[in-house]
Amino acid sequence: MRNRKLISYLVPLFISTGLIGCTTVGPDYTIPENATINKPEAAEPFAAAEENVYRQEPLPAHWWKLYDDPVLTSLIEKALVANTDLRVASANLARARAVLEEVEMGTVPTVSVSSQPKFGRNSAAADGIPERYPDRWSHDSGINISYQLDLFGKIARGIEAAGADTEAAQAAYDLARITIAADTAKAYADACSSAYRIGIAEHSAELQKQFLETTTQLTHAGRGTAMDISRASAQHEALRAAIPPLQAQQKLALYRLAVLTGELPNTLVGTVGQCKTPPRLSQPIPVGDGAALLRRRPDIREAERKLAASSAQIGVATADLYPSISLGLSGGMTSRFSSFGDTNTFRWGIGPLISWTLPNTGTARSRIKQAKAEHQAAFARFDATVLNALRETESALTSYARELDRNAALKAARDQSALANDQAHRLYRHGRIDFLSTLDAERTLAADESAYAASTAKLVEDQISVFLALGGGWEQSGMQEPAEKQ
Repeated sequence: MRNRKLISYLVPLFISTGLIGCTTVGPDYTIPENATINKPEAAEPFAAAEENVYRQEPLPAHWWKLYDDPVLTSLIEKALVANTDLRVASANLARARAVLEEVEMGTVPTVSVSSQPKFGRNSAAADGIPERYPDRWSHDSGINISYQLDLFGKIARGIEAAGADTEAAQAAYDLARITIAADTAKAYADACSSAYRIGIAEHSAELQKQFLETTTQLTHAGRGTAMDISRASAQHEALRAAIPPLQAQQKLALYRLAVLTGELPNTLVGTVGQCKTPPRLSQPIPVGDGAALLRRRPDIREAERKLAASSAQIGVATADLYPSISLGLSGGMTSRFSSFGDTNTFRWGIGPLISWTLPNTGTARSRIKQAKAEHQAAFARFDATVLNALRETESALTSYARELDRNAALKAARDQSALANDQAHRLYRHGRIDFLSTLDAERTLAADESAYAASTAKLVEDQISVFLALGGGWEQSGMQEPAEKQ
């Protein structure tokens, strides 16, 4: 009998709430059809990758292993664990995951428990009794359970937005990984290239020193003047002056490399500082195509996830136009201490709590407009990210290919200058040419040696720029995950 009575109370309640309807307001997210990423041209092979210095093959996960340099590999792996920027990105990812967990708790009923014992006296006059009530102990205990009915999808859209934000934070973490890998490789290459250029500069200075000694000997033998010695000495000092800036550049690269790997600045000077030649690739660079790039680049994924989050936020804002309904259940007992536990002290109730602020619908509509505007801005940023990724890749591929051509020409010029300088020295010793012609050959060789060494260093930098533009290196295979995922 009691159960039937309870059912008679509950049935109208659930029918009334069900009649309101259950829907998810706001747009369902899809990448807009007119997005740049959907254009067929965006997925085509790169125009600049037709050079024979590239291979139309997928980019390996850990591109730095293509250099076959154990020192470089160990430095990058260390940086991917200890770098401070990566720790910041990991913390941001952990925060995004915590926000998602918080939003998901909106689907779980909330429970509150209360207990209020007290000693005192109630007002008898309020009950119309002339005598006073006695002083006594009493208590009021209860439990309340409430559950928000997501009839219009506000909670669902909030979870969708938080989930997209979490995926965007993951993409930002991956972007930090590829940036750190590239920066570490560049710092290492810069340190090695600086040492290589120092060696070239010292060699040029040594050759000029030998020429100075020859000029001095010939002058003392009556085949030159004091001016010849002064000019040869000036050239020698000028070549020596090129060495200190390169030494400073090497040290700065080592300091930068140490910080990238989470070490104190001067830690790597005695170890990595022994590198004398820039890292070299033994094969053409595998580049893949535009479709692979669009799937791989973390900044594109981050921008797309932020676009998805902004779409879900429109639904969150739209849901504020509709009432908020919570279903509540409460129970407990209220009595004197002397009646504690008696059946007539228990109470319970169930029902909906409906809140709907009608005068502020204008505010809600303004927030919808704000959310739609933010969605349009996110769409524009997404398109810009795709376009920029394609531009960066084509630019990097073009720069590297043209620098290879320049490097080959500079090498040929250096070789011819070396030959001409050798011939000039022999002719000068036998009195066949004058001092100025020999000095000019020395200057030309020194300039060509320096230009070739600088180009060789830039080649490595351009290679790493290509790898960075291709967006590889974030894959977690064999690497440490963020602490929150372990």
